[in-house]
Amino acid sequence: MITILFFAQLQEDIGQAKVELELEPLTVSELKNKVQKKYKVSGLRHIMTTINEEFAMDDETVKPGDTVAFIPPISGG
Repeated sequence: MITILFFAQLQEDIGQAKVELELEPLTVSELKNKVQKKYKVSGLRHIMTTINEEFAMDDETVKPGDTVAFIPPISGG
């Protein structure tokens, strides 16, 4: 099971703060693609990702038991 946390606008778009998916090991990029298809969201290529609270690049591997956070860019003034 991989736990995925969503923040900011992404949380609103998906309608949940957290989901758990039963997946085999895959890259961050592959996970982003699966989430985009499953939840009909776009723009995940440009968001910050962490695996177990450490920043991760798109080619890093996510394994069962990991917690992934997708954090969209935040703007403000």
